[in-house]
Amino acid sequence: MVRKFYERFDGWPVAAIGVAVFVGVAYGAYYTYANLLREKAGLLSKLETEREVNYGLLLRVREKEGIINSFQGQINEIFGTVGTLEKLAATDEELLKKYSRVYFLNENYTPSKLEDIEEKYLVETASNYQLHADVYPQLVRLLDASAKEGLDIKVASAYRSFGTQSALKSAYSFTYGSGANTFSADQGYSEHQLGTTVDFSAGETGISGTIVSTKEYKWLKDNAHNYGFILSYPENNAYYKFEPWHWRYVGRALASRLHDEGKHFYDLDQRIIDTYLIKLFD
Repeated sequence: MVRKFYERFDGWPVAAIGVAVFVGVAYGAYYTYANLLREKAGLLSKLETEREVNYGLLLRVREKEGIINSFQGQINEIFGTVGTLEKLAATDEELLKKYSRVYFLNENYTPSKLEDIEEKYLVETASNYQLHADVYPQLVRLLDASAKEGLDIKVASAYRSFGTQSALKSAYSFTYGSGANTFSADQGYSEHQLGTTVDFSAGETGISGTIVSTKEYKWLKDNAHNYGFILSYPENNAYYKFEPWHWRYVGRALASRLHDEGKHFYDLDQRIIDTYLIKLFD
């Protein structure tokens, strides 16, 4: 058969034969190339279709992820809200109420948990040795920090029950008459009954008015807010005479705000104060 194929070219010039062979090879190459192009076009079309399908799937997956994340966010928000409500429910709202002739505290009120104050933190004549258990760690931090600065700050008084405050006020009234109202609260109106308030003593000065001239008092003014304590009755307050020894725990968040803004606890509206209840022991 091969011989018959070559017999076709008998008598052809060599050049013509070369051209014929070249044309045949070129046509074969072109035909092969054209087929490859068609296959390539088919593959590209198929790939484009697959790409569009995959892109559509990707969009749907992302849409589902968005829905899932949205639900997860809502669930987290719900759990966060529940946690906040549980935290609020477990925090005694009385602890941030205004007293001092304004808000009466029931005679049967007692802090939920009291802790004895270590003797090393008390003045020798201290007659009240307990503080709210959740406040006590902050008091210890304050006293330890001041001691490291070489200061002599001690607790002269802390929690007082309704009965103790009544007896104290009666004794003051017997001695000072109506003048006792300028520095001593009636029973049921004392911050001491909350168990979050202390009277600080400064060295040999004790809790007299001259405490303001001590380095201990200056340190308290500059640093007590870092431990959640504020001065309840500053100069020119509307309730009692200036009591530089009387400090109440209101939480670090609220105490820091009052310190930074140069305000006092009784300057704020009770509704604003109440927003800090959730952060009281943070």
